[in-house]
Amino acid sequence: MKSPLTYLSQLFQVFSVLGRPVCEVVGSREGAWRAGLRSSSALTHDVIRHVRKHKMAAAFRRVWSSGRVFSQSCRCISTGRGLLPAPRPLPFLLVTGGGYLGYKQYQKWGQQEDGAPPPVATPTQVALYRSFPTRLLSRAWGRLNGVELPTWLRKPIYSLYIWTFGVNMQEAAVEDLHHYRNLGEFFRRRLKPAVRPLCAASCLTSPADGRILHFGRVKNSEVEQVKGVTYSLENFLGPQKRQCKDSSSSSSFRDDILSSPDSDLFHVVIYLAPGDYHCFHSPTDWRVELRRHFPGSLMSVNPGVARWIKELFCLNERVVLTGQWQQGFFSLTAVGATNVGSIRIYFDQELQTNTPRYSKGSFHDRSYIADQTVKFAGEGGVTLQKGEAVGEFNLGSTIVLLFEAPKDFSFNLQPGQRIRVGEGLGSL
Repeated sequence: MKSPLTYLSQLFQVFSVLGRPVCEVVGSREGAWRAGLRSSSALTHDVIRHVRKHKMAAAFRRVWSSGRVFSQSCRCISTGRGLLPAPRPLPFLLVTGGGYLGYKQYQKWGQQEDGAPPPVATPTQVALYRSFPTRLLSRAWGRLNGVELPTWLRKPIYSLYIWTFGVNMQEAAVEDLHHYRNLGEFFRRRLKPAVRPLCAASCLTSPADGRILHFGRVKNSEVEQVKGVTYSLENFLGPQKRQCKDSSSSSSFRDDILSSPDSDLFHVVIYLAPGDYHCFHSPTDWRVELRRHFPGSLMSVNPGVARWIKELFCLNERVVLTGQWQQGFFSLTAVGATNVGSIRIYFDQELQTNTPRYSKGSFHDRSYIADQTVKFAGEGGVTLQKGEAVGEFNLGSTIVLLFEAPKDFSFNLQPGQRIRVGEGLGSL
């Protein structure tokens, strides 16, 4: 049979985990030891009886209500064999409680009901968020991603990332984790050719792995980044040349970029999570005529933040590729985010994102028409085939498609659904 002091020691360990000290005794080491002996002899039978009957709650109340084992003036704990420092539960509870509440709020933002009106941030809140050095942190994160890891450290770090974000390494072209020298190579890993087949029945396929945030028609030159929160089409794309010759001088920006009055403008927003495949591909056969780079903030584009900040995609750094497809105007935009300041376009080596200095509201254009310095560029621009790799993010972000199509175009999507590269988005 275990001694009473053993049971008291076990009870002390339980109470320590719960953040409540078992006893505090006045005096030196000897005094605390003697107090432990006196208290243990008086409570032995009660403790053993309740522990054996598995009524731990009753035992805790009985021990706690006994005044023979407590004193308020010493911060030492006696186990009968020595002194241990008393646990300090307040900092632990503040940290864990605050982290838990923050996590629940983060979940609430990401799972808000579609019918509820989203709480939009005030200009002061947006300005405060933008004042954070997210661009500097993103550049530091980019440098960290380029640091070569020791071979013995690669598997533990990558395994933790895989477990945290649910990465499917069976789809990777190279499954051996020791092959990736740094975090950047692991984030930008290539996939096996057969794991992303193209949907031949759809004229438009998904350019990236991710989740559908929103899709639909563009109305009144306003685009919904999520349901109920919009941004200006003109602020997002910048000035465009007029496509429809029949448009009047008072026509809207949306009408100006349409090539035919019988067409409509549609959009799709795809969010790439950190665990998703980070490359993006051409969603259709089209011709890229212009690249427009907007320097800007690097705020998070998590769905919860997208519901909170109006015109988030217009505030963040982005690279807009515009051109033509068989139905008229077509645009693919890669939106940057926190730790995703690096946006790479494979056929444009001149592009540099997240530079230390930029002018607010500025943008930089590069025309691909008759540009012989750009790979694959012809007289009409850069020709891309359906499913062809276009570029990559450093971690995860958002792709926005804006395209002209006949008014009978229909989407084959559901809000919030998971989608992968090559899966159909809609049909004519």
